[in-house]
Amino acid sequence: MNLSLEELKKYLRIDGSEDDDILTLLIDGAREYLKNAGVPESESKLYKLAVMLYVSLHYENRDPSVKIDKLNFAFESIVLQLKEYGGDAS
Repeated sequence: MNLSLEELKKYLRIDGSEDDDILTLLIDGAREYLKNAGVPESESKLYKLAVMLYVSLHYENRDPSVKIDKLNFAFESIVLQLKEYGGDAS
């Protein structure tokens, strides 16, 4: 999957570079999460969106006490589609 840090920062509306390390960690975590969920890495736009949603979910909601059902539902829906189509649901 080809997702640049700059592309992700644009999606998240982040201008500075002070969080680049945590964003990179979250991208890697998203890929690992998807792999463990049975979704192979792909060039699918849906896969890229899943990574971006995962990062957004964990970057913008770092307080573990906050419940975020809507984004969780959107993310889980995409993961299910990717699993069904073998990561190639472009």
